[in-house]
Formats: sequence, C-alpha cells, structure tokens
Amino acid sequence: MSQTPPSTSALRVSGLSQNTATPFALQPDARTMEGLARELDLSGLRKLRFEGQIAAHGARDWLLTGQLGATVTQPCAVTLAPVTTRIDTPVRRLYLRDYEEIDAPEAEMPEDDEVERLGASIDPGAVMVEALSLAVPDFPRASGAELGHMVLTEPGVAPLTDEAARPFAGLADLKSKLDSDKDG
Repeated sequence: MSQTPPSTSALRVSGLSQNTATPFALQPDARTMEGLARELDLSGLRKLRFEGQIAAHGARDWLLTGQLGATVTQPCAVTLAPVTTRIDTPVRRLYLRDYEEIDAPEAEMPEDDEVERLGASIDPGAVMVEALSLAVPDFPRASGAELGHMVLTEPGVAPLTDEAARPFAGLADLKSKLDSDKDG
C-alpha cells in the first residue's frame, strides 16, 4: 500500500536518488500567492520563487538547500503606509532519521534550528512557506517613519529623560575638560 504525499510539492524519500541531488523549483501561481498573503497577514506577495535541491547526507539523512525569493508588501508599523520589501535568503534544512525530540517542559531550544525529523516525505512547499514567514520583517517601517519620543510626568516635576537616566555619562566630558585644563 503506497502512502500519498501530504501535498503536491512533497517528494517521497524512498523515491529520492542516493547518488545525485534532486532539484526542485517552486513558483506558485497568483491564486496560491493571494492565499499565502492572507495566511501571513501581508498586503501583497509577488515574485515568490523557491528553488534548490535535496541530496543525500550520509547514509540515512537528507539535506535540502535552496534560495527563497519574494517581494512582500506590509503596512508600516508606525504610519500604516505600504512598505515593500524584497526577500532573498538562503534556506537549509537537514532531515535526520535518528532525530530525537526534547520533551522536557523547560528544555533549552537547540542551537541548530535547521534540523528536522525525517519522515516519509520532504516537502519543499512547506519549507518555502515556513522560510517566507520567518523572513518577513516583523515591524516594517516606511522611509522616514519614526516613533518619536513621549515624556510623561506629574505637573511640576522634571521629566526623566534618557540623558538624566545616565548620570555618569557627563563624567567623561568633565574628565576630558579637566585633562585639557591640566595640559593647557
């Protein structure tokens, strides 16, 4: 009985060549990109392309390497004006047959976030969506957009500014002035 892959872009591991890399190139159509833009809460998504290869990594593991490219439009975090960002980023995932999950509730996150458990298939489409969601700017800013400064205090009390919060910052100026007086 053959298992069906989880998506049309998924490749069964048993069908991959151990000796040569298996190339892939994904370029979703406009309808798929519209759905993905809604899923990722983007105003727009264009020129999405993910291409690379899957190659054997040792005797039992697999390595996916690729290049993700996309143009995303999001609202500015400050002004809500549309901000367009070009994303071009390398993608790497290592699929290990002997991968062990850490089930401890307070365990540290592993340093290598590119390692995944090897299943029956490897899905470049799912990797593309994950990599895109990680590459999209969290707080895009339009050119020249600034948050500004707000200083709040009670009436009659001097506001606490960044300069006032650093009382020793002025000591360097005082020291240099004293040094120049000694020299002069």
